[in-house]
Amino acid sequence: MDEYLKANQKLWNEWTGEHETSPFYDVEGFKAGKERLKSIELQEIGDVRGKKLLHLQCHFGLDTLAWARHGADVTGVDLSDQSIALAQSLSRDMELPARFVCSDVLVLPDVLEDQFDIVFTSYGILHWLRDLRRWAQVIAHFLKPDGFFYIVEDHPFMRVFSSDPEQGVKVDNPYFFSEEPYKAKTTGSYATNFEGETRTYYMWDHSLGEVINALIEAGLRIEFLHEFPFALRAKFPTMVKGEDGYWRFIREHNMIPLLFSLRARKPY
Repeated sequence: MDEYLKANQKLWNEWTGEHETSPFYDVEGFKAGKERLKSIELQEIGDVRGKKLLHLQCHFGLDTLAWARHGADVTGVDLSDQSIALAQSLSRDMELPARFVCSDVLVLPDVLEDQFDIVFTSYGILHWLRDLRRWAQVIAHFLKPDGFFYIVEDHPFMRVFSSDPEQGVKVDNPYFFSEEPYKAKTTGSYATNFEGETRTYYMWDHSLGEVINALIEAGLRIEFLHEFPFALRAKFPTMVKGEDGYWRFIREHNMIPLLFSLRARKPY
C-alpha cells in the first residue's frame, strides 16, 4: 500500500469512530428501522429481493445493511479495517446477515471470489480512486452476465466549484484527472460539521466522460445517465433543504448539476 492509500486508510479509520456517533449517520435511528437509502437509488435499482449485491466503498456498512433489509444477499467492501470491523459488529447486533471484506477496491479480485447480480456504489466515492479503468474492470469482473452496475454520486462538474464567504460560489478545482493526487487537509469531517482534528488525505478528480468511457472499455453497456440539480447534503452555504430531504440552490446557481446516477449492464 502506497503513502496515499495509507493516509486515506488512516483518515477513514479515525473517521469511523466519530461517524458511528454522528447525527449524520444516526446509527440508533437505523437500528430502530429508519430507511438509510435515498429515493433515487431505491427507484432506479428496484426490487433486490434474492439478488446478490456487492457494495463497493461501503464505509461502516449502513447502506449495505439497508439493502439486506430490502432482501438482498449483501457483501460490503471498504479500505478501512475499522469501518469493516464496525460493519461486522452492526451486522451481528442487528441480526442482518452480511459479509464484509477489508480491501482496496482495485485489488479486490485478489481477496474475493464471487459474482453478483448488482454492483453498487454511492455518494462521495470517485475522488478516492486513482485508476478508474482498473475500477471498471473490477466491477465487470464481479458482475454475472446480465448483471448491472449502479452508481449515484456527486457530479464531477459540481466538484469544480468551491464556496467563499465573500465571493460566493466560484470555479476553484480541476475537472480532469491528474496522476498526481490533490493533497488536502480537513478539520473534522462532512459528518461532524467539519469540527475536530485536522487531517491530511489525497484525492483524484475524474470527469464524467472518464467514468463513462472506463465502464464502456470494461465491456459494460450504459443503460442510462441521469443528472440532478440537488445534492445529498449542503455542499455550499447558500443551499436549502427541501421537503424531499435533498439540498438545492434557490437562485443564480440552481442549474449546476449536483448529482448523477448511471446504470451499466454486463452483456450475456
